[in-house]
Amino acid sequence: MPPHCPRAALAYALTCALAFAMSSSPAMAQGDAAAAWRATSRLGYGPTAATARAAQANPRAWALQHIDLAHAASQRPPLIPAELAAFNEPLGTLARNFQAEREARRNTRAQAANPAAAAMPVNAGDAPRFSREMQQSAAAWRLMACSSPDLEPALLARMTEFWFNHLNVFTGKGTVRPFVGHYVVNVIRANSFAKFEDMLLASARHPAMLLYLDQAQSNVRGLNENYARELMELHTLGVDAGYTQTDVRELARILTGWTVGLQQGEAFRFAPRLHDNGDKVLLGRSFRGSGMNEGEEAIRMLARHPATAKRIAQRLATSFVADKPPQALVDRLAASFGQTQGDLRALMRTLVESPEFWHADNLLFKTPLDFACSALTAGGGVNDRRDIPLTLGFLAQAGQPMHGWQTPDGYKTDAATWLAPEALTRRADYAVALGARMSEPVWLHTFLSAAHRERIAREPAVVRTGLLLASPDFMRK
Repeated sequence: MPPHCPRAALAYALTCALAFAMSSSPAMAQGDAAAAWRATSRLGYGPTAATARAAQANPRAWALQHIDLAHAASQRPPLIPAELAAFNEPLGTLARNFQAEREARRNTRAQAANPAAAAMPVNAGDAPRFSREMQQSAAAWRLMACSSPDLEPALLARMTEFWFNHLNVFTGKGTVRPFVGHYVVNVIRANSFAKFEDMLLASARHPAMLLYLDQAQSNVRGLNENYARELMELHTLGVDAGYTQTDVRELARILTGWTVGLQQGEAFRFAPRLHDNGDKVLLGRSFRGSGMNEGEEAIRMLARHPATAKRIAQRLATSFVADKPPQALVDRLAASFGQTQGDLRALMRTLVESPEFWHADNLLFKTPLDFACSALTAGGGVNDRRDIPLTLGFLAQAGQPMHGWQTPDGYKTDAATWLAPEALTRRADYAVALGARMSEPVWLHTFLSAAHRERIAREPAVVRTGLLLASPDFMRK
């Protein structure tokens, strides 16, 4: 094999990436370049030609400024291309269209089963594909949003990813699929710099969550504890917080009547006749039958609990600082959460102002979604619509399909989950395919180690972009 062929170059990249990722002291760019890479890759998906210089000039100031920019943007409607915008129609519209799709599918099945209709062939593909189109449009927009700061501030896209993973829903459950994009935009994105309890309440009232965790089916005559259990175990307190099965059941009783009315074109509705009006006791606090209000009070109580502060602090530090973050940082974040009643904007400022965020020994390896968004960002966003199916296909093969995690705990973010030779091969293949349609992002060279800059420079121009995206330095954030 010739020494400068693409396969040889990528084999080199994979070998180095594996050794680099397992090293506790990787060789990377130093000084302001390293700090700028850390800021832009953790609070976004890497520097762009437009942001690289400003981030290097003062990485901390850049990071703090972008918290404010992302917060302001979260209060405005997102920029969604017209051809994708249907996924963010009002919930009533989505509910009615979903019901129409269901009815059309029922009619198609009935026609196929009717012997009298045998002379009229039925094509199952003629049934409406509303749900699939809504999910695909939402996935396409998320790839565009994470890779184009002109469309969506990078930190807002990053925080949308983080909080969606925390309050995960799964589109493999068919009733969730048409609502996932609306959930991403109006629950997660809109509240990612608000109070945590506001996001939690918005999630609890959204059909995507109500249908995913079966809360829509829970009522006084037939209690379903799925959502109540995950609300305590994953969304708030954590499994080791000392609550009991009785608490789970009491919370489920409190939330009875929180349902959907899709047949009536309603997304969320509270049904008083389905609510358990008896007295309950949750975590030692009494709740008297007061309809929907007691559910809101219970959710706010859980959101403000000290155990919730610790759990959110741990997840934030793990995702943005290190797989095993310093306990002092976790404690500081938990204190900030408690002092501000879960103000997520203030929590991000505490994180960015911490010395641990900037310490070179606190390493993070990109998840497949991190890597894909970073690679697209390096090319200036989604410039070729072929990049969308290419990227979604890569994510599915890499084990992180968009909106595709079945259980409510969300995807893992640690290196141990994602770092393996086969996974690196998939990344390299994706980097080559994507890089073939990109101009070389030469402005990224300053963020690479000298050894990797020199190695990439020896390769033909046709392979240099793919090799840069598959390089060991690019795998880190």
